[in-house]
Amino acid sequence: MKKKAKVVVLKTRPETVLEDYIRLMEMADFQQYLPKDKTTILKDNISWHFPYLSANTTPWQLEGVIQGLQKHGYDKVTCVQNNTVVTDPFKGEKMNKYVPILKNYNIPTLFNFKEEDMKWVEYTPKAEMLALDEIFKKGIRIPDYFFDKNVLHLPTMKCHIYTTTTGAMKNAFGGLLNSKRHYTHSVIHETLVDLLAIQKEIHSGIFAVMDGTVAGNGPGPRTMLPIEKDFILASDDQVAIDAVAAKMMGFDPYKELKYIQLAHDRGLGVGKMEDIEIIGEDIEKESWGFTVGDNLASRVGDFLWFGPLKRIQDVFFKTPLVNIFIFGSFFYHDYIWWPDKGKKRMAKLRKETQWAELFDRYEE
Repeated sequence: MKKKAKVVVLKTRPETVLEDYIRLMEMADFQQYLPKDKTTILKDNISWHFPYLSANTTPWQLEGVIQGLQKHGYDKVTCVQNNTVVTDPFKGEKMNKYVPILKNYNIPTLFNFKEEDMKWVEYTPKAEMLALDEIFKKGIRIPDYFFDKNVLHLPTMKCHIYTTTTGAMKNAFGGLLNSKRHYTHSVIHETLVDLLAIQKEIHSGIFAVMDGTVAGNGPGPRTMLPIEKDFILASDDQVAIDAVAAKMMGFDPYKELKYIQLAHDRGLGVGKMEDIEIIGEDIEKESWGFTVGDNLASRVGDFLWFGPLKRIQDVFFKTPLVNIFIFGSFFYHDYIWWPDKGKKRMAKLRKETQWAELFDRYEE
């Protein structure tokens, strides 16, 4: 019989959010899962360098978690950023207000693409892989810095064009895989399960704290409609926290989300709601009716990754032709969608929610 998982869910507001994050972590018994004698890696989520609420780790999420760690004597804490072909991590950590927070709390930032910070080494997983060994036939490579360290994931509640929802499990994608991780898009669900299996082998502890103060409805991880929801979640079970978030967004996690079903069935976590103990808020009636939908980038991706051209996708994504798609995605998101819709949606948030006001009060 599968052991019940525990997920803590709290309501919060801007005036108390930092204290609420500390209380959330304590209620989830985070110290039980993150050994204090090991370095704890903060793995934030920069899905987009632009300051767009619901797309990225929020500054209050980052600060609240740091305060929680420091309150309980965690003095070996770092933050690791990763590179992507369409998102600039340096621009992202600055525009999303992380730099002053990390500086104020003396948290060093490392980059998984800088050789002076860490090196990529070949790793042979003990667990049977569903996809990664076929995708990377010359060997799976991960950063050496991640071995024998805790990882604390900081995802947000949002939809995703390829995985329906994205959260704690998807948050390992950028940290553990290099810039060729787009090779895995056609088997993205299996990839997330493989990555969770690897994390359980290499990390001394795993924990997740998720921000749903402003949640993302629509074609994520960037072009969503940000909706104020005022929730925060925490758990040591990466599958369970994603399942609970998915349920709140309006999905049946085990039936509708393949990555959750696969992870549950392989014993990597709990993905069925009846096997998850919810502590804190009563979320029985929380079902927000979120839908993924499409944008220009997702339509192109669906056609190439999952549609008629799937059989020859290597021609497009494993040759210099990939640069056309990289530029197209970058140009579409940064120069069409952001000025046309993103900025307007943030301006609307500033008029309607205190979360946007709180974001603006953080230093740049």
